[in-house]
Amino acid sequence: MIAEHYALECGTHGDDHIVDLTDQVQRAVAESGVTIGQAALLVHGSTAALTTVEYEPGLVNHDVAAALERIAPRDGRYEHEETWHDDNGHSHVRASLVGPSLALPITGGQVPLGTWQQIVLIDSDTRPRRRTVHLSVVGR
Repeated sequence: MIAEHYALECGTHGDDHIVDLTDQVQRAVAESGVTIGQAALLVHGSTAALTTVEYEPGLVNHDVAAALERIAPRDGRYEHEETWHDDNGHSHVRASLVGPSLALPITGGQVPLGTWQQIVLIDSDTRPRRRTVHLSVVGR
């Protein structure tokens, strides 16, 4: 049994900035030596999320942000903002709806993704951030 941990780092602009993590994840999986198992990812923080998307300009620069804006509008009323006197209530809601983690299979020494499928981080906070994604690779 092999178990490895990696901390993937990336800078974001906030405001639903999407960062492609696919190459970093695939490199870490290859480096681990695991040929069959699981890659578990968790983003550190409550205003960012992880998912898979087709990483193309229309989707990542417009469609995802537009959908999140419809679901959790920036100018909505949020108890979080009332409590903490800040401006990112919508960020917490957006991140919680998408989710902070992914569990992905490993087969043949890689995460098997579709042709147009990438692993991404979505940062919904209202300011640029430095994000850490914890990646645990387990298997044989």
